Amino acid sequence: MLFLQADIPTPPVINPDSLQQRTQMMIEQAITNPETFWHDLIQQAIHFGLKVLAAIIIYLLGAWIIRRVKVLLTKIFSRRHTERTLASFVTSLVSIMMTVILIVITVSTLGIDTTSLAALLAAGGMAIGMALSGTVQNFAGGIMLLVFKPFKAGDFIEAQGYTGTVMAVSIVSTKILTTDNRVIILPNGTLSNGTINNFSAQPLRRVDINVSVAYGSDADACIALLLSMMKEDKRVLSSADERPKTTSSSAVNLQGIPIPDPFCGLSSLNSNDITFVTRCWVRVEDYWDVYFDLQKRYYTELPQHGFGFAYPHMDVNIISQPQA
Repeated sequence: MLFLQADIPTPPVINPDSLQQRTQMMIEQAITNPETFWHDLIQQAIHFGLKVLAAIIIYLLGAWIIRRVKVLLTKIFSRRHTERTLASFVTSLVSIMMTVILIVITVSTLGIDTTSLAALLAAGGMAIGMALSGTVQNFAGGIMLLVFKPFKAGDFIEAQGYTGTVMAVSIVSTKILTTDNRVIILPNGTLSNGTINNFSAQPLRRVDINVSVAYGSDADACIALLLSMMKEDKRVLSSADERPKTTSSSAVNLQGIPIPDPFCGLSSLNSNDITFVTRCWVRVEDYWDVYFDLQKRYYTELPQHGFGFAYPHMDVNIISQPQA
C-alpha cells in the first residue's frame, strides 16, 4: 500500500536567540549611530501613526454610514408599513454585515493581512449555516410570509392539517389558535412551502348546503320554499346590497361587482333521493351562524310542507300466483 504525503508548510517559529540578536543590534546601532537610529525610529512611528489615524477615521466614517443606513431603512419600512418583525430582522442583518466589512477594512488599513481573517469568517459562516440549516429555512420562510402576506394576525386559516385563527407571525414560526382552544406553532419553512387556505382573505363567503328529499316531491315548490328560507334571513346578502371593501393586502378587489342573489337548483338524481343545492353569500363573520341556522330550518320546516327526507330503502313487491 502506498501513502502519499503532502508537503504541508509549517508556520514560522520565532527563535528567541534571533529576537535577542536583533534587540542587541538595535542597541548597538543606537549607541554607535544615534542620529540615524532615532531618525529611522521617528519615521517608522510617524508612518505607523498615520496608519492608525487613517484606521480611526475610516472606522468613525463607516460607523456613521451604518447609522445613517439603519435610519434610512427604518424610514422606508415605516413608509411602506412593513411588518415590524421583518423590518427589525432586515435592519439588524444589514447592520451586522456592514459592521463586519468595516472591521475588515479597518484592520487591513493598519497593514495587517486579512486573508486568514476572511477565511476564518467564511469557514465560521459555513459551519453555522450547516448547523442551523433548519432554522435558516424557517428564517427564509418567515421572510416570504412577512413579505407576501398570505395571511395576517386574526385571519382564520387552514394549513398543515390544522385549522384556526392566526395569533402571531414571527420570523421563524406562526402561532394559531384552533377552535377547541389549542395553540399550534407551525414552522415557517414548511408553512411557506405548503398549501394555505385563508378563509378570511375576502370579506364575503358563500354558504353551500345540499338538501336531499324523497322522489315524488314537487321540485319547483321545494326550490321556492328553500329560496324563501334563505331570503328571510337578514344576514343573507343579495345583489341589492353593497359589496364591502377589502382590508386585507392579499384580498382581490371586487368592488363594483354585484353580489349574486341566493340560488337553489336540482343538483343530482340519486338512487334513493333527489338533491337540491342551496347557495347564498354572507359576510365572513356570519358564515357559521348562517350555515347552522339554515340547516336547522331546512330540517324543521321542509317536513311541515310535505317534503320528506330520503334515506336508503328497498321497495319489495309481492306477486301472488293463482293456485293450480
